[in-house]
Amino acid sequence: MKARLCAVFDIDDTLYLECDYVRSGFEAVGRWAAKWLQIEDFGERCWRSFAAGKRRSVFDEVLLETGREPLPEVVSALVELYRVHMPSISLLADASEALRGISRFASIAAISDGAAVSQSRKAEALELELFAAPIVLTEVLGREFRKPHPRAFQYVERCLPASVYVYVADNPLKDFEAPKKLGWRTVRVRRSGGLHYAAENLELTPDIEVNDCSDLADMLSQL
Repeated sequence: MKARLCAVFDIDDTLYLECDYVRSGFEAVGRWAAKWLQIEDFGERCWRSFAAGKRRSVFDEVLLETGREPLPEVVSALVELYRVHMPSISLLADASEALRGISRFASIAAISDGAAVSQSRKAEALELELFAAPIVLTEVLGREFRKPHPRAFQYVERCLPASVYVYVADNPLKDFEAPKKLGWRTVRVRRSGGLHYAAENLELTPDIEVNDCSDLADMLSQL
């Protein structure tokens, strides 16, 4: 049966703050490093580096700071632990409220980029399956199908036929190109504290921009 509306959500910085995931990952890595590398403040050092704007080679640099050689096998172990840990995150209150409200009149799905194991753990921690099906992890489809490739959006269309589709996401640099080409409506959530808060794409703007999801259910119910 064809629904009137299908609302599709990004995960990171749309339903929760990604920095909370990063902090959770560093805490997990820190516990491991304290036990096996005898570095008591490894997680705290990683977080300070991230907060200062560092996004790559954080583990290598912190190992060097503490007088350890960043051996590839050690760095790989740290990266794997970061990715597979069960994160201590939860839906933001406005996102939870929006999902509950929208579920009363629309079908809901999710599309998210990133390492499949990390994104699946995030979805589990957020209990996203209570609201969304399917939850499409683009890396499961194939790395070449990450956003802005349309494959994940077309998959949702096949799974959930609807008259109107809306994609709700945070990153204007990659999130809205594919759904716009498919004729979807687009909503940017520009959250304070989001990693892409300041990002702009002057060539491709979303239809609507909001600061959070507080009014999203009312807004979508009128489409």
